[in-house]
Amino acid sequence: MSDDVTPEGVIPYPGQTADMTPQPRDEMRDYTGTGLLSGKRALITGGDSGIGRAVAIAFAKEGADVAIAYLEEQADAAHTVSLIEAAGQRGIQLPGDLADPSHCRGVVAETVKQLGGLDIVVNNVAFQSPVSDLAEISDEQWRRTFAVNIDSFFHVTKAALQHLPDGSAIINTGSINGLRGNKTLIDYSATKGAVIALTYSLAQSLADRNIRVNCVAPGPVWTPLIPATMDAEKTASFGEHVPMGRAAQPDEIAPSYVFFAASRMSSYYSGEVLAPIGGETLPV
Repeated sequence: MSDDVTPEGVIPYPGQTADMTPQPRDEMRDYTGTGLLSGKRALITGGDSGIGRAVAIAFAKEGADVAIAYLEEQADAAHTVSLIEAAGQRGIQLPGDLADPSHCRGVVAETVKQLGGLDIVVNNVAFQSPVSDLAEISDEQWRRTFAVNIDSFFHVTKAALQHLPDGSAIINTGSINGLRGNKTLIDYSATKGAVIALTYSLAQSLADRNIRVNCVAPGPVWTPLIPATMDAEKTASFGEHVPMGRAAQPDEIAPSYVFFAASRMSSYYSGEVLAPIGGETLPV
């Protein structure tokens, strides 16, 4: 949102873009591609809305065909695919619960079947449920958060590796909360710390295949997950704490993924964490 727009309201989980006030900027309308991903095939988990949607459209505008995996948000997913197709590329929808390891393997197999191969994996799907106290986190919530936010990254990546050619790209979505923690998002922050460590480890493991593994770790971003999981007070002030005084729009985050996906831009980058966090600085 611009710096004069305040987010508001609470919407039902898992959140539909149409229910958000104000509407996010997530369609990359002002973005012009230059063929950086021409002929590539990408799978984006959590690709129906928010950051995932913006990344999917940016990739399409750069010449990639894109498969999006998501939970159940059919209207959002259909709209994202229509925007991929409007960019002249093929888009496919893969609904289902990525907390299920077999489904993770299935979306990889279906992507390869329908797109004819796979060159880029974006592990982006996420779940969060804020609490005021560690004692509020049930065993079920803890397991769900880990199943979606880190286990799916493992299962999708493991399945994809048998299809990815040497020189491919894997991009994981981390979070500022994985870099410095968050007292109300304890389980979520733990998974995002794990995502960053997974990125570092896979970058080393896959270096001999020249498969670059990097992470984008955003600060606050105005996506459906926010009003769907936070109360009205927190939603209304979301992002105000960062030096820029506002949350990012998904359109502002997506170019970081294009940078990591395109070997022309980032051929010497692997095991890196790019943190678009609105001017916040962190100790080294």
